Amino acid sequence: MKFTKMQGAGNDFIIINNIELNIPIEKLSDIAKKVCERRVSVGGDALMVVDRPEKGGDFQMRFYNSDGTIGEMCGNGARCIARYAYENKIADESMVIETLAGDVLAWRMDKRKYKVRLNNPEVIKLDSNVSIDGMEYECSYIELGNPGLPHAVVKLEGLADLDKKKLFELGRKIRNYKEFPKGANVNFYEIIKENDVKIKTFERGVEDFTLACGTGSGSTAIILTLRGEVVKGKSVNLHAPGGVLSVNVELNQETVENLYLMGDTNIVAVGEIMDEDLTI
Repeated sequence: MKFTKMQGAGNDFIIINNIELNIPIEKLSDIAKKVCERRVSVGGDALMVVDRPEKGGDFQMRFYNSDGTIGEMCGNGARCIARYAYENKIADESMVIETLAGDVLAWRMDKRKYKVRLNNPEVIKLDSNVSIDGMEYECSYIELGNPGLPHAVVKLEGLADLDKKKLFELGRKIRNYKEFPKGANVNFYEIIKENDVKIKTFERGVEDFTLACGTGSGSTAIILTLRGEVVKGKSVNLHAPGGVLSVNVELNQETVENLYLMGDTNIVAVGEIMDEDLTI
């Protein structure tokens, strides 16, 4: 099975072209669980599948988390799959990617930098504080697209110095918080300086912290813009463990009109999966 491995800001993905492979859709979840498992296979945060468009886009992006669950959309994944599509002559320098959360527009900015228009928020709750183990945390809740990709945005002072085990447990508990109907990706943030923000994301489906999250960065930038914690009209730079992502939030009064995510992509490997335990 031919594959490409890419990463964007430390989010790593295995990409396959199902237009050529014609793997039955019902098998993709199990394939994702196998090939994404680190040490015993290729390893990655997710499997992304390029498939035939169904609604007039250039191609369809099927997204499977490393545990085999289906993801509605992924911002860094969309940037990487856009580069894959361009370099494999599936799409031009500007393209429309069909996702479960709606169409995503993408642009090639240079050889490695790609920009995507993330889905606009359908749900925003600026005041959605959570109470964990007797402590209350300042939290907002947001869903991008329809059906919505859920994100909790949590302010946490001293983020860089917090104990990793304690942060993991806090992320896991907020991810499963009873008030979040779908569960949530959890984005902890701390403002470094004007429009520069440190961020760490505990991702639903991965069930751990990842090196970056594109939709999490976009969601955090929206919340900080609406709360007045960053300067409106300027790019918000999200400093994740895997690198820096830039987000532009365009408002029409207090309504998000456009949401853009920009950053580098990296082709890590191109080859063929020969895993003898993999059944296709």
